Amino acid sequence: MFISHVLDLTVKKMKAQTANLLTLGNLALGGFSILMTINNQASLGLLLIFVAALADRFDGMVARKMNIESELGKQLDSMCDIISFGVAPALLLYMGVLSNFGFPGAFFTVFYIGCGALRLARFNITENNGYFQGLPITAAGCLLTLSYLTISYVPAQLFMVIIISLSLLMISPFKLKKV
Repeated sequence: MFISHVLDLTVKKMKAQTANLLTLGNLALGGFSILMTINNQASLGLLLIFVAALADRFDGMVARKMNIESELGKQLDSMCDIISFGVAPALLLYMGVLSNFGFPGAFFTVFYIGCGALRLARFNITENNGYFQGLPITAAGCLLTLSYLTISYVPAQLFMVIIISLSLLMISPFKLKKV
């Protein structure tokens, strides 16, 4: 009887952490993306950001399907998202093109990260009623990462416009229906 009870508790605890493990996978992928970018392996860094986006998509789905949503999971997701969709894409673009602009390039790289953090904090403390307020950081990070693929084809100044625009869209008041 006791062993059965212990096994039941263990299974429940493991089940409760399933979504959080996916969230931590998102963090690991974002962290590895940063390391790859620093080590001049931008293509791998770019790929890892997109795989992190898949992990981010699935952690919420798993939490809802398994009925294991929690305040801890929500906070953990935001902490991981700032790495994978804030710092990692910003660093990728900075290393690829924005560093050529000196201080303004560095400033708007950090500005993007700050706007992403603000957007996540606002999301965590507001009722969303089926809507996102401002562009979600995951979408902004994926768009910023996608823009990296065009570095050889578009003027460098456009990347300043892109990073500033995505920054402002994240903190803007517009509402976007959740899908």
